[in-house]
Amino acid sequence: MSTTWIRACAADDIDDEDVLGFVHSGQRYAIYNTPEGFFATDGICTHEVALLEDGLVIGTVIECPLHQGRFDIVSGKALSAPATCNLKTYLTKVEGGEVFIQICTTASETHRRLSVDELI
Repeated sequence: MSTTWIRACAADDIDDEDVLGFVHSGQRYAIYNTPEGFFATDGICTHEVALLEDGLVIGTVIECPLHQGRFDIVSGKALSAPATCNLKTYLTKVEGGEVFIQICTTASETHRRLSVDELI
């Protein structure tokens, strides 16, 4: 397994204390613009299937829009019921006004991507 950086969005696409969702290779992610910088987590609440991009960001906390479970955006820790399972978090970086997240790829995903690239 290896890691790769993928472009999530332009930094200007997310207002202060807001969240933006996006999908990459069938996986949904949430990108947050907080007073402490940009962060990324899985995009689905761990309690029920709800899109965190529809939630409310307060500082470094995201509140799920469905049942108001809260998560720490930086660590992914579940902070309040009904959420009890933590969110997966991802490293972020901003380069040239673009936000990137680091994801893990399996050997087969890397091979499949290289094969498609070679065909182009």
